[in-house]
Amino acid sequence: MDKNKKAEFGWVMFDWANSSYSLVISTAIFPIYFLDNSPTSISILGLDLSNASLYAFSVSLAYLFISLLSPILSGIADYSGYRKRFMRFFTSLGSLGCMILYFFDGPETLWIGLSGFLMATACHAGSLVFYDSYLSHLVPPDRADKLSAKGYAFGYIGSVILMCLNIVMIQHPDWFGLSDGKYAARLSFLSVGIWWIGFSQFAFLWLPKDQRDPQKKINLFHGIGELRKAWNFTRNDRDSKFYLCAYFFYSAGVQTVIYLASSFAKKELHFESAELILVILILQLVAIIGALVFAMISRKTHNLIALKIMIGIWAIICVAAYFVNTQIQFYILSAMVGMVLGGIQAISRSTYSKIIPKNHPDTTCFFSFYDSIYYTSIVFGTFVFGFINQYTGSMRISVLALFVFFLIAGIIIQNVNKSAVRLAD
Repeated sequence: MDKNKKAEFGWVMFDWANSSYSLVISTAIFPIYFLDNSPTSISILGLDLSNASLYAFSVSLAYLFISLLSPILSGIADYSGYRKRFMRFFTSLGSLGCMILYFFDGPETLWIGLSGFLMATACHAGSLVFYDSYLSHLVPPDRADKLSAKGYAFGYIGSVILMCLNIVMIQHPDWFGLSDGKYAARLSFLSVGIWWIGFSQFAFLWLPKDQRDPQKKINLFHGIGELRKAWNFTRNDRDSKFYLCAYFFYSAGVQTVIYLASSFAKKELHFESAELILVILILQLVAIIGALVFAMISRKTHNLIALKIMIGIWAIICVAAYFVNTQIQFYILSAMVGMVLGGIQAISRSTYSKIIPKNHPDTTCFFSFYDSIYYTSIVFGTFVFGFINQYTGSMRISVLALFVFFLIAGIIIQNVNKSAVRLAD
């Protein structure tokens, strides 16, 4: 395997590694475990919060932290040549956060569960700032969609493999000499940390080495200055500005659905934990196909056309979710989510890599700006969802509110010119 192929393989293997967090911790097993092992009402700072709202607000807090921190760190990383070092740092702490969740075994240790979840969530997001910035360095624009989709496909495959092992362990703990499914779930959190840090070594070994200038030293203010370059480009570039505004709103909707779909199904449709995990497993398998299908659509037509189609489908999903009353209906809706889940993430990332200035030396700053918008959108989306749920007591109304996000995004993205997205060099 030549050097470039090794670098590309290392890049997609990082998706294989870290997506175990996305599936097991943020989407499938931990949300269900959290609701089952925390009080239905929790008093924090004088407020009585439902456990579902507390979970939503915890996601908001984690992403608020990283949205404030990552732009500074990524600017420093570009200037000082420590991209891979920061990526390794966040990966190590994130995997440790997953392992800490092993010690969350009930209401008495809720603080451990929240601490580990916040740590894993924030560090997972932090590692992706540096991971995403490698894309435009590894392949030309005409191959970015394919590699980005391949990364997501590897991520889904790897995470599904681990989750299948965890499901078997939770459903049949006696096969593994375990006392019960609850203990097996705690071991699954431990396995995510090991999987994440273990398979990330391919990326750390084969991605291009950091290029450091010994004359340059870490400078916090230079990091902020580098980020300002990305802001100035976006502010003065009409298409980039409209694209990122649209991205903010549809990402808020997409990520909120990802983080809180399990809570919705359990609270509103009374899914059993085993049934819900099966739904999410099916969703992930469909998402592998969806990522590749929409990569093909974007290649045959245009990135923006593929994005507009997916935004429309997401809007339909939010309206349909409000009226879902049976588990069969939810299964169908989950399949729809799967088809557009991987696609919209992969195409969004590769589209931005084609909009930013070609061969710019500080691409981490551009992707940090992009990721800051992504993180802020999660803060916004999950907070709105949690706020509406807390004060209406209805997660259905919260889901319906997400339709507005996709409607706004669909209107804004019409203003992005196709010519602004580089198709090839």
